[in-house]
Amino acid sequence: MDSVRSPEWPVAPLGGVAANSAAARYGMSSGTGPIVGRAGQPSSAPPPPYQPPSGTRASSPPVGRPAAPPVPVKILVAGGFGVGKTTTVGAISEIAPLTTEAEMTTAGIGVDDPGARSSKTTTTVAMDFGCVTIDRSLKLYLFGTPGQSRFGFMWDDLARGALGALVVVDSARLDDCFPAIDFFERAGLPFVVGVNAFDGRLALELGEIRWALAIGDHVPLVQFDARDRLSVRDALLVVLDRALDRATRDRRA
Repeated sequence: MDSVRSPEWPVAPLGGVAANSAAARYGMSSGTGPIVGRAGQPSSAPPPPYQPPSGTRASSPPVGRPAAPPVPVKILVAGGFGVGKTTTVGAISEIAPLTTEAEMTTAGIGVDDPGARSSKTTTTVAMDFGCVTIDRSLKLYLFGTPGQSRFGFMWDDLARGALGALVVVDSARLDDCFPAIDFFERAGLPFVVGVNAFDGRLALELGEIRWALAIGDHVPLVQFDARDRLSVRDALLVVLDRALDRATRDRRA
């Protein structure tokens, strides 16, 4: 993990695409734009739905014996600027989430500019943190990564010890998530692509998004709503299944 290079984030142009704020985009309708892909050719049929591996439920501890503390599992919530990472962590965390939001100033114009129509006034400058107990045996610790290029150096440290990642994607701005996907592919860290439905619908079909992102069929692609606790829970469970499947295969190897 130490040798993984931090993502090379593209610099947002001055007066670029508006509504980079998750809060602002929730109230807007997303229009279908051109598909910007990394590589590959479109498939003739949409990808098959992701099937989580079969597993066994945690058994209850014997009577009279105290239950063991839950196993901590570190999960990253990553993605581009303003795609809903902070909202995702805040929606599911069972504690008041730790955020490092700072006011956007004129010094960020041309770098973090969310566009003239956006009401986004703050940005994550370090990380977001939250946690959620899955059951008596597992507890997820969520670390949201910063989305700006100047904070890319933090990704190596945040990824150390993580078992999986949820890459949050805005279907109307797919190019913003390319650095995150490239980072986890190079690191060999299991990840799931979660397409955030800002206004309840996507700008592109999931099959088109998979082709545009050039991700293999082994990478789960799910749609979720970053504002909804149950929707975020379902997306994180897919990440957990992917991480546990990788850990099981590594143990058998």
